[in-house]
Amino acid sequence: MAAPLRLKATSASPGVATGPAYIAAPLTAAASPPSGLSGHAELDDAIKTAIRELQDLATGTDPESSDIIEFQIEVLQDPTLTEMAGARIDAGENVAFAWVGTLDAYIGELECSEEDQMRARAVDILDIKNRVLSVLTGTSLDDFPAGSIYVGRDMEPSRFLAHDWSAGGGIALYAGSAVGHVALLAKSRSIPMVIGAGQFTTDRGQHIGVDGDAGVVVLQTADENTMPAQFDHPATGTAPEADNGSLRTADGSQVLLSINVNAPDEVDSILAATTAGIGLMRSEFAVTSLGDAANEEKQFAIYRRLLGWADGRAVTIRMLDIGGDKPLSGLTEAPSLRGVRLLLARPEIARVQARALLRAAVFSNLRVMLPMVTFPSDVDDIRQIYREEASELARRGVPHRIPPIGMMVEVPAAALMLDRFESADFFSFGTNDLAQYLIASAREDADFALYQDRAVPAVLRLLSQAVKLAGGKPVSICGDMAGDPARTADLLAAGICHFSVAPARLPAIRSAIVGLNADGTKAAGE
Repeated sequence: MAAPLRLKATSASPGVATGPAYIAAPLTAAASPPSGLSGHAELDDAIKTAIRELQDLATGTDPESSDIIEFQIEVLQDPTLTEMAGARIDAGENVAFAWVGTLDAYIGELECSEEDQMRARAVDILDIKNRVLSVLTGTSLDDFPAGSIYVGRDMEPSRFLAHDWSAGGGIALYAGSAVGHVALLAKSRSIPMVIGAGQFTTDRGQHIGVDGDAGVVVLQTADENTMPAQFDHPATGTAPEADNGSLRTADGSQVLLSINVNAPDEVDSILAATTAGIGLMRSEFAVTSLGDAANEEKQFAIYRRLLGWADGRAVTIRMLDIGGDKPLSGLTEAPSLRGVRLLLARPEIARVQARALLRAAVFSNLRVMLPMVTFPSDVDDIRQIYREEASELARRGVPHRIPPIGMMVEVPAAALMLDRFESADFFSFGTNDLAQYLIASAREDADFALYQDRAVPAVLRLLSQAVKLAGGKPVSICGDMAGDPARTADLLAAGICHFSVAPARLPAIRSAIVGLNADGTKAAGE
C-alpha cells in the first residue's frame, strides 16, 4: 500500500483534522437575468441586499467576528466602488461584469502590495465581490458539508462565519495569509488551518488531512480512498481520555488539563470527563453587546449552563475583557481603557456581571478571573464590588456565594510583582498579551508571530520568576503557549502544572505531558 502524500504548507492555525475534501469553485460572472431596473439601480439594490445579509450574519456573533463584518460593510458603503462600477455600466458593460471588473482591479492592487496586511485584505474584497455578485446573478453562496476539509485558493471570512464548525473539519489553502481574517478566526475557534500549500489535486469527497501543527496537507492515494489520513501525532478526532483531566508525568507528578471556551455551546461536543474543567471562559464572546452586558439573567443562564456541563469540575469565568482593541457593541465611552480598568471605570457593567456570577456560584465550583490586572488595587476594588453586591443580594434574600477571585497575569508589571497580590486567590498566565507587551508589538501586526517566537526565552524567564513569586497560590496557564506541545517541557520546567487549552489541543498536550518528567526533561525511552 502506497504511503499518503504529504504536502508541505505553512501553519496558520494549530491542530489536526481529517475529513472529506470540499473543493471550492470560484463564483463566475455569468450574465445576470433580465431586470426591469437600470444597471445602476440594480447594483445599488444588490449592494443593499448584501449589506443586510452581512448584518444578519453579524447578529449574535462575537466582537472579533463582528469587527470583520463591519469592515466589509464599510467597504460596501464606499461610494468610490459604485462610481467606478457605474462608469463601466455607462460604457455598456453588463452590471455583473462591471461589478466584477471593478472589484478584480481592486483585488489585484491589494495582492501586489508589499505589506502582508494589505495583501491579506484582498480576500475580504473577494468576499464582498462574491456576495454582491451572488445577488446580481441569483446564485446562492453555498455552504460546504459539516466536518469536511475546505480546499481552495483562499477562503472568504463570511463563508467561515456562516459555516457550522461544531462537527470539526479544517482548511487547506493553496495560497492564503497567516495574518488574514480567516486565519484569525480559525485560531480563535481552534480550527486547524494551513496556507501556502500550492495548487494540488484531490477529488471532492476523498479523505484528506490538515496538520496545522506541522504545516502539512496529507493526501490519500487512490487505494486509500476510504481510509482517514494519518498523522505523526493524535488527530482532533482521536478518542479522548476520560481521565478527568488529571494526568501524571512519567515520574508521577500530577498535571491538570482544562479547556478554554468562548461560548457555552462549544462544550456540547466535549465529554466533561476528559478535562479538569474550564480553565478560561472568555465571557466577552458570549456577552456581545452593551445590552447583553446589562442583562443579568442572560449571563446567569450562560454560567449555569457551563457549571451544569462541568458537573462539579472547576469553571473559571473571566470577567469581560472589553475596551481598547476589544470593543463592545454599543459601548462608545472610554474606548482606550481595557479589561479591569474599564470595568472599574464603568462599575455598572461590572456589578451586573458580578451579580450573575454570585448567583451562579451557589450551584457548583465557580471561579472568577479578572482581565488585564496591573496593580493589587485592581483586585481589591473588584473584590469590594463583589462584597457590596453580595450584601445587596443577601438583603433581597437571593441565594449567592462569593467565589474565589483570581487574575490573569498578562501585564508584565503584574507578573514581576505577583507577591504583592495578596487578595488574588489564584493566577493564570495569559501568554498572548504578555508576549505582546514584552515585545512591543500588537498582535494584529504582520511581524508579531516572528517577534513572538524570538521572545520565547524572555516569556519563559518571566513565567519562571512569576511562579516563584506566586507564593504557593494555584497557578495555571491559558494562553496559546499552553496549547503548543513544543513548549510543554519548558512550561513544566518553569513550574506550571495546570494547562488550559483549546479543546482541539487536548490530545496533543496530553500526549506531550505523559512523555515528560515533572522538570520538563524527557522520560526514559522517549
